[in-house]
Amino acid sequence: MIDANAVIHPDAKLGKNVTVGPFTYIGADVEIGDDTWIGSHVVVKGPCKIGKGNKLFQFCSIGEECQDKKYQGEPTRVEIGDNNVFRECCTVHRGTVQDQGLTKIGSDNLFMAYTHVAHDCVVGSHVILANNASIAGHVRVDDWAILGGMTGVHQFVHIGAHAFTAGYSLVLQDVPPFVMASGQSAVPRAINTEGLKRRQFDKESISAIRKAYKLLYRSGLTTAEALPQLRELAKEHPHVGEMAEFVENSSRGIVR
Repeated sequence: MIDANAVIHPDAKLGKNVTVGPFTYIGADVEIGDDTWIGSHVVVKGPCKIGKGNKLFQFCSIGEECQDKKYQGEPTRVEIGDNNVFRECCTVHRGTVQDQGLTKIGSDNLFMAYTHVAHDCVVGSHVILANNASIAGHVRVDDWAILGGMTGVHQFVHIGAHAFTAGYSLVLQDVPPFVMASGQSAVPRAINTEGLKRRQFDKESISAIRKAYKLLYRSGLTTAEALPQLRELAKEHPHVGEMAEFVENSSRGIVR
């Protein structure tokens, strides 16, 4: 159902069974997949492609020009997968030509009220950003990560899969997979044991991840010294390999 007070550009493409509430604006070069629900007072601008089954609550702004002062109106874009929920006043900005020209979001994510995804970010699937969490430009957030309320993430930071940041955290460096971090600036606290249990990680895998965490953070070793031991442990436990690869490829350095 399209409300009579919605404004939809004639070039926009809406799939089957899309609902658009009153006073919502959908611009040119926007594509919205089947069964998507869009509430009132939402703004979606293109180039922007949104998949199936998404929910956009009131006052969301999706696909707006980014806040990077280098941006000069180039036709960059936003791509969003399926079954995401964007609560009140979420903002997602398009990319810049200085990067890939794309802000990309996967599927089955929850963006709580007032969360912000800046230009050129890549967010995986099954991610949660709690109220007022904000990720700056060029940030990458991998699958199943959770950012607590009011978390702020510095540009170019990488948040690993299944990582967790506590509320009010200021994240200035990369957070490896499975790690819980908190503080201003954030430091590692433990592994995300409860999250791993909920996602059906077996006891052996959790034990190996805990051992890898201790090697990295509690052994007194430098990161370079811990990496060979992580790789050795990874031969029997593939999840440790994810952590080792992440640490080895970190460009900003990991939280310490």
